[in-house]
Amino acid sequence: MVVLMDGKALAEEIKGELRRRVEGLRERGITPTLATLLVGDHPASRTYVEGKRRDCAEVGISFRLHHFPASVEEGELRELIRRLNEEEGVHGIFLQLPVPPHLDPRRLVEEISPGKDVDGLHPYNVGRLWKGQYDPERSLLPCTPRGILKLLDRYGVEVGGRLVVIINRSDLVGKPLAKLLLDRDASVLLCHSRTRNLEGRTREAEVVVSAVGRRPSFVLTGEMIREGAVVVDVGMNYVGG
Repeated sequence: MVVLMDGKALAEEIKGELRRRVEGLRERGITPTLATLLVGDHPASRTYVEGKRRDCAEVGISFRLHHFPASVEEGELRELIRRLNEEEGVHGIFLQLPVPPHLDPRRLVEEISPGKDVDGLHPYNVGRLWKGQYDPERSLLPCTPRGILKLLDRYGVEVGGRLVVIINRSDLVGKPLAKLLLDRDASVLLCHSRTRNLEGRTREAEVVVSAVGRRPSFVLTGEMIREGAVVVDVGMNYVGG
């Protein structure tokens, strides 16, 4: 029997819990505030940012957008980040990626205070993850891997001792997810565009996580999945524009 894991239902439960926590903070005179930096007008980035704005509004978090033209100089962005680091009323800083090629995303991320790095990409936070010095619930971890684990937990999917294939090797999804799964005693295989015999790898897996968009050279199909396997697809696909 096929069981569809309902990520939207889980998201609504999490939002409900966040609303209660935010209300408690507001009663103490604290308004959680997220500052977001968006450079340029990339359609996908604008969609992601609008989603963050909407989610913040639903749970009572103040959302501050700093939108810059694609031609902005890196120094201007780094200066803003430094000011936001010092601002007590700002509790989280988010840099929407990717940024235009003349900007260095690593330098920009490293400018963010580790305690306000909501994406968990600052070297300090990455180091704590890979050293195992983190709290799964309280530490600043990349949100997509964290969401995947919450979804698996919601449906009682145990990964210990099982082969998990991740089709993604990015710093934001594939690599941190691999570490989090390893810490749960899973056997993890990271796959990507250069992986040979990808179909053979996915057919061996008991859990498959796909975090790539639909491309001419890759479509995850039922023939690539073994019977009874768990599949989580967090890729973004645009159909018809």
